[in-house]
Amino acid sequence: MIKSLYVRLILMFVASVMASVILSFFMTHFLFSYKLRDFVQDNLITSGKKIIESYKHSYPNNVDTLMEGITALPISTFIVYDEQGRALHATDEIAEHKLNVDEKNLRSVLNGGVYRGGMDKDYDRLVVGLPFQIEGHAYALFIKPETNSVANLAFGYFRMQLIFVLLIGTLLVIVTSRYMVRPLKHLTLATRKMAKGDFSIRLATKRKDEIGELTTSFNQMAQELDSLERVRRQFVSDVSHEIQSPLTSIKGFTMALKHKKLDEESRLRLLTIIEEESDRLSRLTQDLLKLSSLEHDQIQPNMSKYRLDEQLKDVMIASEPLWAAKNIKLDLNLEPVAISADEDKLSQLWMNLLSNAIKFTGAGRVISINLAANQHRVTVSVADSGAGIPEEELQHIFKPFYKIDKSRERAIPGNGIGLSIVKRIVELHAGEIRVESAVGKGTTMTVVLPLVPPDKSNKG
Repeated sequence: MIKSLYVRLILMFVASVMASVILSFFMTHFLFSYKLRDFVQDNLITSGKKIIESYKHSYPNNVDTLMEGITALPISTFIVYDEQGRALHATDEIAEHKLNVDEKNLRSVLNGGVYRGGMDKDYDRLVVGLPFQIEGHAYALFIKPETNSVANLAFGYFRMQLIFVLLIGTLLVIVTSRYMVRPLKHLTLATRKMAKGDFSIRLATKRKDEIGELTTSFNQMAQELDSLERVRRQFVSDVSHEIQSPLTSIKGFTMALKHKKLDEESRLRLLTIIEEESDRLSRLTQDLLKLSSLEHDQIQPNMSKYRLDEQLKDVMIASEPLWAAKNIKLDLNLEPVAISADEDKLSQLWMNLLSNAIKFTGAGRVISINLAANQHRVTVSVADSGAGIPEEELQHIFKPFYKIDKSRERAIPGNGIGLSIVKRIVELHAGEIRVESAVGKGTTMTVVLPLVPPDKSNKG
C-alpha cells in the first residue's frame, strides 16, 4: 500500500496525463486517418487525370518515354489497362501485385465508372480507378499512392510528440507535487515537535491557497497552545506559591510552639496565626475547586426565576461584617427585577464583586451598587472609591492569581482567584463584564446579563 502522499500525487497525475494522452492519440489518429484518406484519394484523382492527359498526348509513339519519366518519380504506382483487361503499361513489374485490381472493379472502370477503394486505415491499399478513351477505345488507369512511408513518418512523428508531452507533463507533475507536498512535510515535522512540547515553532508561508490557510491555522494553533502553556506554568507557579506561603508559616510557628518555651499570650498569638493561615489555605483550596468546576465545558447552570434585587440585598446583609468593620457606606439604587439564572452562582458572583470592592475601599468611604433593566437585559454595577487600577493592568485582572499591587498582598487578604470566578460565571450566563477605573478615583465593575437564558429566548 502506497502511504506517501508525494508518490500518490505523482502516480495520480501521471495516470491522468497518460489517460488523456492515449485518448487524445486515438481520437486524433481516428480523425486524422479519415481526413488523410479523403485527401489522398482526391489527390490521386487529380494526379490520375494529369497522367491520362499525358498518356493521351504520348500515345502511341512516346508512351515508353513517358513511363520512364513517371517511374523515375516514386510518387505513385499505376497501371493502364486496355478494354480487354490487359495491362499495357505499369510503373514497375510488381505493380499488378501492389494494386491487386480484381476483375469486377476493372470492368466497372472500363465501363466509365470511377473507383475509390482500399482499407480504411491501410494506406498501402488505397486505390483509385479512372476511365479514359483513346481513338474510341476504352482504357482504365488504376493508381495508388506511395503514402505508406509518409503516413508512418507522420504518425511516428505524432507519437514522438505525444511521448515528449508525456515526459514533460510527468516532469511538471513531479515538480508540482514536490511544491505541494513540501509544506505538508514541514507541517508533519512541526506537529511532531509540538507533540513533544515545543509550542514555539512557527512555519513561514506566502501561499494563499488551502495549504497556506492550513499553515496559517497551524501557526495560530501553535501560538494559542504556547500561550496556554505559559498560562499553565504560571498557574502552577502561582498555586505553588500561594500554597507554600501558608504552609511555611504553619510549619515555622508549629516548630516554635514545639521547641520554645512561650508564655500563654505568645502561644495564643502563634496559634491564631496558624489558624488564619489554615483558613487562608482552606479558602484557596475552595476557590480552586470552584474555578475548576466552572472551567468544565460541560457544566450547565441550574436556571430558576427569582428576584435579583432581593438577592443583592441578601448579599449585602451577609457581607455586613466586612463593610461595617471598615465603616463603609453602601449607596443602593435597585430596581425590582426578576431574572432567570443560576441563583447560587450569581450569589457567589455578587459576593465576590462586593468583597473585592470592600477590600480596596478605604475606611469611611462609599460603595455604590446599581441595578437596572430593560426588556431583554439587566445591568448591575458595583463601584468602589478605592485606589483604582492602572490602565495597563485592566486586561490582566481576570487572570487567576493576578494581583495589581504585589506590595500589598499580605496587607490585603485574597488569592487573586475571585475575579476569575466572576468572569466564568458571567460567561456561563451568556453575559459580559466591563471594567472602568481611574487611579485615585476608584473602579466600577459592570455586569450585563440576559433576563432569560439564550436557549429559552430562542424557543420563544
